[in-house]
Amino acid sequence: MDQPKIIFEDDNLLVVHKPAGLLVHSDNTDITNTLVEWYLNYYPAGRGVGEPRIGKDGQEIERSGIVHRLDRDTSGIILIAKTQLAFDALKSQFKDRLVQKEYRALVYGKMKDKWGTINRVIGRSVKDWKLRSAERGAKGRLREAVTEWQCLESGTYMDEDYSYLTLKPKTGRMHQLRVHLKSISRPIVGDNLYAKPQQLASSNLGLTRLALHSFSIKFLNLGNEEVYFEDPLPSDFEAAVQRIA
Repeated sequence: MDQPKIIFEDDNLLVVHKPAGLLVHSDNTDITNTLVEWYLNYYPAGRGVGEPRIGKDGQEIERSGIVHRLDRDTSGIILIAKTQLAFDALKSQFKDRLVQKEYRALVYGKMKDKWGTINRVIGRSVKDWKLRSAERGAKGRLREAVTEWQCLESGTYMDEDYSYLTLKPKTGRMHQLRVHLKSISRPIVGDNLYAKPQQLASSNLGLTRLALHSFSIKFLNLGNEEVYFEDPLPSDFEAAVQRIA
């Protein structure tokens, strides 16, 4: 597995590329090989930055520095706070929806339009309570969720149709992009949780990973200045995009 890479660093925060397949923090069952473990090896003084989180087993989860998270199989840009001051400031911006994030994704099928908005509440899946759903019949607490999308490219590879999208989540629900795209019958390529088995059995454009990448982020630094960072597509993702261009 690739290692995290630092995109930017100052006294208060790290902007990091997280490779696909790397857990952000432990769930107390898989306690090694996480982004937090990498961070604390790199910057031991960051231990304890953030807020405590207790797992289902009653034990505290080690999540020093983590302001927001990416799914294990999602690659791309993520922020890590080095100080409590930075953590609190960034956490407040996420809570107030001031942080602007953009993702890139490859999905199964061709989009009918060039852009659009998915505005569907998200709850728990009827079939599996561990999964989320944005479709009729979702159970539990239904949370507002909004995703803007734009189609950058559509094409066919090995007799299968695909689209390459920009995604801008306006809310931050668990698996939001994945379940929103499934809800419009355009699940993300390689999504072992939400795509159909017959889709996963197709070419997948040569990818062996989830085709979802956190591409850019915009927020206010501690000097109240707007800053913007990008994380280019990994080489395997870029090659897959070229196959439908």
